Amino acid sequence: MGQGQSEEQGANRVSTEQLSHELALRFAKKCFTPLEITHFKDIFRSLADEQDGIHYWKEETLCRFLALPDSLSSGHLVYQMSTYLGAFPFPILAPSILTIDAVLKVVVIMTERYGKVLKKGKADRNKLLFRSLAVFDRRMSLAHERPSQEISSALKDEEAVADQETATAEKPHSHATGFSIDQPANDGDEEEDDDELALAALESLDAIEVFKHDQRADTKIHHAQIPLDNFQRLVMLLLITAPLNSQESLSKHAERLTPSMLDGLRKVADCIVWSFTPEQNAGISYESFNTIITNSLPFIFDGLNPLFEHFLFSKNIDLSRRKRTSAVGALSPTIPQVPDTPLEPLLIQDGEILNTNILSQLAFFLKGSSVFRRLRPLYLGGKDGFSLGSFEQKVFNWRAPSILLVSGSRLPHIPQGSRERAFADTLPPKRFPNSSAGNSTTGHVLFGAYLDVPWRNTNKEAIGSSSSLIFQLAPIHEVFRASTVSRDYATCTKSGISFGSPPPRAKPVSGLSSQLRLGAVSLLLDESLEFGVFTHDSEGGGSFHPSRSRPTDWQDRFEIESLEVWGCGGDEETEKQRAAWAFEAREAEARRNLKLGKDVEADRALLEMAGLVGNHGASGGSMG
Repeated sequence: MGQGQSEEQGANRVSTEQLSHELALRFAKKCFTPLEITHFKDIFRSLADEQDGIHYWKEETLCRFLALPDSLSSGHLVYQMSTYLGAFPFPILAPSILTIDAVLKVVVIMTERYGKVLKKGKADRNKLLFRSLAVFDRRMSLAHERPSQEISSALKDEEAVADQETATAEKPHSHATGFSIDQPANDGDEEEDDDELALAALESLDAIEVFKHDQRADTKIHHAQIPLDNFQRLVMLLLITAPLNSQESLSKHAERLTPSMLDGLRKVADCIVWSFTPEQNAGISYESFNTIITNSLPFIFDGLNPLFEHFLFSKNIDLSRRKRTSAVGALSPTIPQVPDTPLEPLLIQDGEILNTNILSQLAFFLKGSSVFRRLRPLYLGGKDGFSLGSFEQKVFNWRAPSILLVSGSRLPHIPQGSRERAFADTLPPKRFPNSSAGNSTTGHVLFGAYLDVPWRNTNKEAIGSSSSLIFQLAPIHEVFRASTVSRDYATCTKSGISFGSPPPRAKPVSGLSSQLRLGAVSLLLDESLEFGVFTHDSEGGGSFHPSRSRPTDWQDRFEIESLEVWGCGGDEETEKQRAAWAFEAREAEARRNLKLGKDVEADRALLEMAGLVGNHGASGGSMG
């Protein structure tokens, strides 16, 4: 019986390897052009090592080819991810040797080209990426699944199981043991954690049953966590890769890796990591990962696509010297050849707040194509002056979306000085504590808003749409998306600038408080642009949804140190704004040069009736 069982396991092992190879062949045929596959094979074979007839890539080879900077210490992490993804769709085979089949599957997943084969599979690359980064600890999983009073006995039982597994481990394994801290557990009585992409892959090969047999030995995803230091290193790399174009090398962004820039990069990454509430968790769970990535960091992994597209263009193949038939020649445009020319700056100029690191952070939730090389400074408080008049003059004629950034320092709970007390008097009494300070000890905060419509005065109604956003960038990164419960997305009045709060009343109403009304989730800047307040009521009910990861109430009152507005657009939008300024200047000049006729009194009376001169505030006479 033992021999028969061994033969059955051997047959299953062979079929698993065959299925993995068959999937790689389908990816090669349907997800790439013949020319792309030619480039891929040339790159792999020219850099591969060989042992016992097997050609493979080492960690050093992968890091050198992708030009991963040593200063970020992210090379081993990317290699670890690749050896996991190379085993797709059989996670129990991870870590895999990076053979040509494995590397091809890595490229397919990283560049999101699998849709042409996995038509029934959900595009859930993030789940695979989590698995490739996570560490599995069965001791932790038992603690989560058993009631607290049973944890002690469960751990004792586990020790006995571990002894049995140690004896089993003496037998030869058919594959590597993976990244688990412990051996994977056969939790047969639990609901299986099937990966939809993997199921779709095996369904396309008519091999679902083989997959499920293999999957039962895989550790469940909810028993895993990503170590925080690993994730921070990955985030730093993703901040650098965010602006990459197809075939653009990371080496061209070396200026972002100077010691001073690295310090800023690390601070931005720290704010992002703290959005996963590390003060409550030792690592990042899948539930937290999925929630925050989906809501606040939907484009964080986009930079991996162009990074791994380097596998599809070999410098050893010179297309200009190869004469092909028209059929083959028609494929050549699919591989763009990027000239070695200096890159256009990612940002036309640095602001007091905005720099390339913050710009990459914005690209994690605003599509990179709308921010990189597309932002124009409209208003810079330190240069243009902190006044609503200056703000309106610089911002109102921009006919495209814009981004407002405001930074400052938290105010003490008890107002200090007359100006702080005057600001506090305009607000309702503070009911909520300050938000989490994250890893910051300075009290520094950085908030912002994205407005997809032109600015204007909003005395009666708010502006904006369901695409409007409020966000916090420091000390914790989070995005608050628009709701349809209320549509008070943005206002700009003589009382100040606000997002998520209703417009202030034009005149005081008897019996009602004259204090400003704050929305459940809102950002408000006072009329002098000296102070601001961000409010978060976890019950929601306003124009923006509350946090999905921090279900608590808080309010940050702060003194404004820097305020900026950046326009999203290019030369066309800039010219339109200049044309509007020129038109307003001509109209103002025409009003100044208006000449009166000989009958001065009659002309003045006519102008007063038109509302151009005179006392416009006088009330009209009685008709009775």
